Amino acid sequence: MKRISLFLGSAALAGGCWAAEVPQSATELGCLNCHALDHKNVGPSWMDIAKRYRSRRNDPALLEQLVKNVSNGSQESWGNIPMVGNDPAGKKRARIVEVVKYILSVPDQAPETKRPPETKRKK
Repeated sequence: MKRISLFLGSAALAGGCWAAEVPQSATELGCLNCHALDHKNVGPSWMDIAKRYRSRRNDPALLEQLVKNVSNGSQESWGNIPMVGNDPAGKKRARIVEVVKYILSVPDQAPETKRPPETKRKK
């Protein structure tokens, strides 16, 4: 359990500002085991996915195809590593739709993070 918490904490830190916005469904479905918000992991980053489909993100046919890919798995869309089906029985469809809509809404670039003001140390 500690390993999972550590991994999810690392994934949240890697995602920076978006970490708070990631749907709980993404964690429950195990999406963060293979995907990260802003860098390639086992699978492509969610930024890269959003960028590829940016011009069609409001297309219901695209949404349906991506939900089908997540549910049943897909091959050779992003390279040699196939994506394992997450829900072939179709029982998690609503949660998968939520995650896919979120992924399509991710911006093309990571937002700049502001550094906290430096404080002077007392000697």
